[in-house]
Amino acid sequence: MSATKPAPKKVVLAYSGGLDTSIILKWLKTEYDCEVVTFTADLGQGEELEPARQKAEMLGIAPENIYIEDVREEFVSDFVFPMFRANALYEGLYLLGTSIARPLISKRLVEIAAETGADAVAHGATGKGNDQVRFELSAYALNPDIRVIAPWREWDLTSRTKLLEFAEANQIPIAKDKRGEAPFSVDANLLHTSSEGKVLEDPAEEAPEYVYQRTVHPEDAPDTPEVIEITFDTGDAIAINGVVMTPATILTTLNDYGRKHGIGRLDFVENRFVGMKSRGIYETPGGTILLEAHRGIEQITLDSGAGHLKDSIMPRYAELIYNGFWFSPEREMLQALIDKSQEHVSGTVRLKLYKGHVRTIGRWSDHSLYSEAHVTFEEDAGAYDQKDAAGFIQLNALRLKLLAARNRRLRG
Repeated sequence: MSATKPAPKKVVLAYSGGLDTSIILKWLKTEYDCEVVTFTADLGQGEELEPARQKAEMLGIAPENIYIEDVREEFVSDFVFPMFRANALYEGLYLLGTSIARPLISKRLVEIAAETGADAVAHGATGKGNDQVRFELSAYALNPDIRVIAPWREWDLTSRTKLLEFAEANQIPIAKDKRGEAPFSVDANLLHTSSEGKVLEDPAEEAPEYVYQRTVHPEDAPDTPEVIEITFDTGDAIAINGVVMTPATILTTLNDYGRKHGIGRLDFVENRFVGMKSRGIYETPGGTILLEAHRGIEQITLDSGAGHLKDSIMPRYAELIYNGFWFSPEREMLQALIDKSQEHVSGTVRLKLYKGHVRTIGRWSDHSLYSEAHVTFEEDAGAYDQKDAAGFIQLNALRLKLLAARNRRLRG
């Protein structure tokens, strides 16, 4: 316990029900002699959450202090979709599946703390990764007075052996596969699955096929392409093949298509915010399809100046999310610009899915800026006077001519 801070009276813990957060739950009660409230979020990770309730009760948490919530719709509508309006990719490749889930979890931790009179929140992120930063920056942005407890930075349970000994000493159930070293760690939600560590730590070695959990191997995907259509309204997907769906249902359905066709695999060495490089295997099947579709509809509805400006700020926007600054004023400012650009991003995109790939093969919209009359190689009926290009070229060439003349003069 810190010598300078009094023990918290009540802590809201982000609780998965797994071994690590169960140990943290018991450690909080043992270390601080405090009341613990657990919060378990259904983000579409694909796991049954009722066991988390049962384990929390077994570890002495009162039923009224156990919060299990389905936040899938909020996750997609208020976090994933705004991010996809930006076509956000961290370091040009990563669709930010873990990064975008953390601010929502932190938001609910802070809200539940206010509802229950808790004076602290806690998370299970380690001191080496990005998640500790994301959880804590979000929490402080929403409540500057909240106390955040990060057991991995405080306790002396610094090895898997010590964790297991603590669990056994406190009657915390240990799954059989947890008694040895796990081959890799997994984080999952409706947008993606992330796998890191152990068998994946050497970036020179190909990831074993068993690491992939959300997609079939592209080589084993159907030999026949599948064509689907996604309809957008002001930048957000609203229907698949003409069927209107909720945001979470949209992403769930796209995940099914992506899984079937082996779409969305990424083997990536990224730069963590804390300074080290990390190798991860990501699967974002539905998100990969959605990104392609969104760019497809923007191709005909977004003005070139607006589109190029949006593309230029995207890396900064993606970095803010990756680094944990979702609730920062600069992210909100960029979001306002991005959302303004989406006012006419409405229409339908046709996509072909085939063996790990998705590509746009058609797009149409009532808001389209595409003019066949202007671009046709046939007779354009006066829509465009090609002679106008001469003056346009001469004006743009003027500074290049002056530079060339200066350089030729100096060369003698």
